[in-house]
Amino acid sequence: MGAGPAGLMAGLLFARAGCSVRVVEKHGDFLHDFRGDTVHPSTMDVLGELGLRERFLERPHQRLSRAELRIGGREMSVGDLSHVRSATPFIAMMPQWDFLDFLREEASRYPGFRLTMGSSVRSLEEAGERIAGARLDSGERIRTRLVLAADGRRSIVRVDELLPVKDLGSPIDVFWFELPKRTQEEGTLRIAVEAGRILVRVDRGEYWQCAFVFPKGQAAALKRAGLPAMVAAIEQTEPRLGTIAGDLRSLDDLHLLEVSLDRLTRWHRPGLLAIGDAAHAMSPMGGIGINLAIQDAVAAANVLAEPLARGRSVDHLLGKVQRRRQRSTQLIQAVQKIAQDRVLAPVLQRRGAYQGVPLPLLLLQRFPALRRVPGRAIAMGIRREQVTSPLAA
Repeated sequence: MGAGPAGLMAGLLFARAGCSVRVVEKHGDFLHDFRGDTVHPSTMDVLGELGLRERFLERPHQRLSRAELRIGGREMSVGDLSHVRSATPFIAMMPQWDFLDFLREEASRYPGFRLTMGSSVRSLEEAGERIAGARLDSGERIRTRLVLAADGRRSIVRVDELLPVKDLGSPIDVFWFELPKRTQEEGTLRIAVEAGRILVRVDRGEYWQCAFVFPKGQAAALKRAGLPAMVAAIEQTEPRLGTIAGDLRSLDDLHLLEVSLDRLTRWHRPGLLAIGDAAHAMSPMGGIGINLAIQDAVAAANVLAEPLARGRSVDHLLGKVQRRRQRSTQLIQAVQKIAQDRVLAPVLQRRGAYQGVPLPLLLLQRFPALRRVPGRAIAMGIRREQVTSPLAA
């Protein structure tokens, strides 16, 4: 279920192994606002193992290889991907609908793959204690040996309370919007920090993709203050943008992302496995959610694809997928939780201007090699998966 990155990558890998796969997507196309447009080196390495990396890179994209921060009137480098051990030591910025279309195109080469667009799963069907299929809103019933829930943080497994969720909490929300580029800056992610405000700019070639970070629950109050107040806040946070009053024309240009940080405590039950955002909602920090979902899909195929293709039951193997992916998920979420609660939240609560620079940032400037550490963590993640699922004849 769900034609997001996890669902389509899983569909590709399972079909490649000779399984019969049905991916169900509620939208009629991929052209809706996903926001998650980062494809990290870990994901491109997976594509490389499948022989698809070069075809992927033929699609239009931008490349990010460094991150720079402006705080207390001082500019500094805080991340460097150039030393990452990968054939693609950069983050590829590609509209997610293009990435999804790429995965769909490659999966469609295999006869067992089928994609149904514009139809949603109304309910999962049970046979005793086991999930045995799904019923679509069209009334169609699908019988299957395994339902792979890859339908995002509002997954049916969460809404219908089929699997238990643990909420870790998040103190932030984000407004996404676009601003035109007036300077020829390329390959850089820029972060500006001022008293009580954070603005992130991602290079998208012709424009900046911007994230304005604010305390959770204040979206309505910020909009009530009006467009001039929002424009002023953005300009004060990042003076290098200049005047943007003519660029941000309406509050409707601000797209709210309500940040969640949570995970299922159990990802499976007989006949059902959740992966990606359905299993763990991540903070947007580092843009790692998509790539973690891809790793889940690879792990699921590595464990389950061959026995499924042979017609065997895999219920006893579902826990193995969770055990494989759970520890790295928990560790990444723990880091995100610390960063949100101890770094972002205090910044957003601050009212006075920064007079100095925090010690960890000074160390990154004093010892440039340290910048590789956050770069590698974001680029490659933790416990990167390698494709071992088979290619059917």
